[in-house]
Amino acid sequence: MRLLVALTCLLAGCLAQRPQPCTTPPLLTGEFIVSAQKGEVTPIHMQYLYDAVGQRIRLTEKSSNANKNSVRDFLLHYKEGVVYNIFNSNQTCQTLPLKGQFQPIGIQKPAFHVGDAFLGGSSVLNETLQITTWTIALPGKAGKFITHVTKFGCFPISTLFDTDTDQFGWVIINYFNNVVGITDPSLLNPPSFCPQAEIKPEAEQKHFLNLLFEKD
Repeated sequence: MRLLVALTCLLAGCLAQRPQPCTTPPLLTGEFIVSAQKGEVTPIHMQYLYDAVGQRIRLTEKSSNANKNSVRDFLLHYKEGVVYNIFNSNQTCQTLPLKGQFQPIGIQKPAFHVGDAFLGGSSVLNETLQITTWTIALPGKAGKFITHVTKFGCFPISTLFDTDTDQFGWVIINYFNNVVGITDPSLLNPPSFCPQAEIKPEAEQKHFLNLLFEKD
């Protein structure tokens, strides 16, 4: 009997130590750089606001080219299936149907744990970051993912995923400057000049990658 109890406790301990999928903080502010394997696209630097509860994401890109500054500003509302293309300079807004389902940043089931590693020097105090690597294959053609998150806190480091399309191929997103919380939650609501915009029935649905890479 004692042997059975001991074996049960040992098994429970092993299961408890097995790496488990993790949840990224539901409200995040940060930046990322995204690039694609195929197509004539260059890496894009975006600032983001992430709300997993309301399934809302705001993406802002500020760039300079030939002494000309440009701003691209998108607000994605997945529950409503709407993306707002916001032009603050003249207070106009284009509303388009949003393609795809909301995918949380963290590690979702089913996921396979590949292993843990250290970024930096593991022998030097405060000069290293422990990360964990996972692979995820979503149902259908939703994609295959290789994701790195911090071992503690589940903050995103990078995600490499197969879009299963000839347009983009593999896409990699590198995250940095992640901060828990959103300073101004109102930025996740459309500006006052946006709700009047209507989605045209013939409008093409936009995936977030199309928004990022298809520039005018």
